[in-house]
Amino acid sequence: MQVTLHRRLYDWTMDRAAHPHAGWALFAVAFIESSVFPIPPDMLLIALVLAAPARALGLALLCTAGSVLGGLGGYAIGALLFEAAGRPILEFYGYADAFAGFAQRYNEWGAWIVFMAGLTPFPYKVITIASGATGLDLAVFVVASVLSRGLRFFVVAGLLWYFGAAIRAFLDRYLGLLTTLFFVLLLAGFLALRLLA
Repeated sequence: MQVTLHRRLYDWTMDRAAHPHAGWALFAVAFIESSVFPIPPDMLLIALVLAAPARALGLALLCTAGSVLGGLGGYAIGALLFEAAGRPILEFYGYADAFAGFAQRYNEWGAWIVFMAGLTPFPYKVITIASGATGLDLAVFVVASVLSRGLRFFVVAGLLWYFGAAIRAFLDRYLGLLTTLFFVLLLAGFLALRLLA
């Protein structure tokens, strides 16, 4: 059932790439993906940049803005509507049970957690809701979201603009792995500096 739903949502997202107002569809997908929608905006961003390479940076900016604003919506769900809306969303994605233990240490590493989730395939909506539910400083949340989501979408758009369609298969297959590896190396360097200091 869930696979069929995901497939339909994926097909709908890719169909939006051919629409004249596809930029606004990208903004909308990025916005709702940050709080409830299961399909990341990357697929639509890839299709749009391949269709109009000259608009790559503008599309990445639109995607980043939609994602961060949607993240604020997820933050509000966590802060104001956790029991009514936040918990059911976490349950849908299978993270409700782990949330209690996770929330206890969340604010200590909050900026890094938001940054990691913004870059990797981990469901960003889980982090936006958790940030609101645990009361993570809003400025920390916004800065980490802008940096991570911006980096993710501008790198994808930039690679597609520079390499064209040849890189699409590579990105589709390895983007999650590469961004996870980047974050692991970044975190390892941060921890090494902390231990050596």
